Amino acid sequence: MSDDFHITGGHVLLDGALAAASVTLAGGRIAGIDAPAPAGARRIDARGLLVLPGIVDLHGDAFERQMQPRPGVNFPTDLALADTEMQLLGNGITTAFHGVTLSWEPGLRGLAAWQSLTAALNAQSWVCDMRLHLRWEAFNLDALDIALADIAAGRVGLLAFNDHTPEILPKLEEPAKAAKYAERAGVSVAELRAIGERAASRHGEVDAATDRIAAAARAAGIPMASHDDDSIAGRDLFRARGARISEFPMTEAIARAARAAGDWVAMGSPNVVRGGSHLGWASAAALAEAGVCSVLTSDYFYPCLARAPFVLARRGVLDLASAWALVSANPAAAGGLTDRGRIAAGLRGDLVLLATTGDAPRVVATLAGGRLAFLTAEGADRLG
Repeated sequence: MSDDFHITGGHVLLDGALAAASVTLAGGRIAGIDAPAPAGARRIDARGLLVLPGIVDLHGDAFERQMQPRPGVNFPTDLALADTEMQLLGNGITTAFHGVTLSWEPGLRGLAAWQSLTAALNAQSWVCDMRLHLRWEAFNLDALDIALADIAAGRVGLLAFNDHTPEILPKLEEPAKAAKYAERAGVSVAELRAIGERAASRHGEVDAATDRIAAAARAAGIPMASHDDDSIAGRDLFRARGARISEFPMTEAIARAARAAGDWVAMGSPNVVRGGSHLGWASAAALAEAGVCSVLTSDYFYPCLARAPFVLARRGVLDLASAWALVSANPAAAGGLTDRGRIAAGLRGDLVLLATTGDAPRVVATLAGGRLAFLTAEGADRLG
């Protein structure tokens, strides 16, 4: 059966505006706009639907719930990734950077989990383009050489600088919170405290290690981000190392300073859908409307990425085309991916077909790399 498609009758996002047009896919790429259908191409009737670029998610860690759905309850990584891929495609996400924390903590965010994910992603071809977003925990110096080797080998798609150790260590002195962390790590509270204290004792080595891993990322040509920026000065330091993405800045002032310096500012789409940050940080919707937040990510809940642009459009400041760029064209550019994020001839065949009747958009079909990757019953009725 042909993998070529001719999508007709929909409103297509082209050059920043929605327009009635047809889209042809051939050989895994967008072959043309309003072009004749290739011989043998399958037809998709998109009347009444929006035809939008596939979503690019620069930071998502919801896959952790497939790996460990309950604290201390773990499942094979390949099974977790297979279920995660179905979730991604069902939500219109065609490129996903899995935010994998490589921490001194054992268990879900430790070295074994990192290596298991790396192996599983490389063990087979996936329909969704799933990549590794290395969330490097600053005090995890024991794993530095492994991280450097993985970057050099091309196994890392994006590097983010984390520093959660000062936040975690005090919590290990609180019985309820310590038990939660220990359960996730699969060790006793006493063991986790000892591991954390040992990591913290090497604070004098952190800056040099950060410089080394940043240099490795620059040499490999991969984008870098700083995570949970808590000061303008801290953001400036990471920019000097080559990190041009400010990921989840804690305050509006930090976000504005980053954007003024030409950085990408990435925030969570759940922040938009829920009407604010669950941590009480800056409002992603308000900053997107101000031109400060330039990228939305799934953060911890994949369905929010397809819905957030519609929430923004209903607020009346951004139109849908501008809002959709926050989940497609902008993250693709921030992630150094020049072959996707827009609908244009020659680009990768990543599309999502959305129905907008009712209270919320619904994904009817997702095409990833030119392949029909997700299809609802409604979509099946439109396929010829």
